[in-house]
Amino acid sequence: MAEQPVCSCGSSCGEGGPTEGIVQRLIFPCAGVANTGQLTNCAAIQLTEEGYGKAACIALLATGAEGIVRAAKDADEVLILDGCAARCAGKIADSLGICAEQSIVVTELGIEKKGSREYTDDDIETVVSAVWEGEGREE
Repeated sequence: MAEQPVCSCGSSCGEGGPTEGIVQRLIFPCAGVANTGQLTNCAAIQLTEEGYGKAACIALLATGAEGIVRAAKDADEVLILDGCAARCAGKIADSLGICAEQSIVVTELGIEKKGSREYTDDDIETVVSAVWEGEGREE
């Protein structure tokens, strides 16, 4: 029997059913190595702690692992957090037929992509606030 990849993101990744009355949201940060990619990870964790949704692993999604693909397709909403215009996380989701209800590109929020991994608490708050305010949603 082939071993099934297990997601350590903390989400159920498709196990169990949706909880009635609660929007089940998965948050996929791009997790890039530049400051803007690392910032998406921190924002996803903060959004998880604030109850917006659950951070999930874009790398596992990219492998096409059945559990996380199913969880993303079954989620009420998917949020993509990309660090830059390359939109790697969005492209991964698109390639698997996963429709994101909300998509944020950090550099479009006025945060410059740099060669370092440095960012501030204010940068994290900028991204988190943009998500809560509904930026990146289709109208």
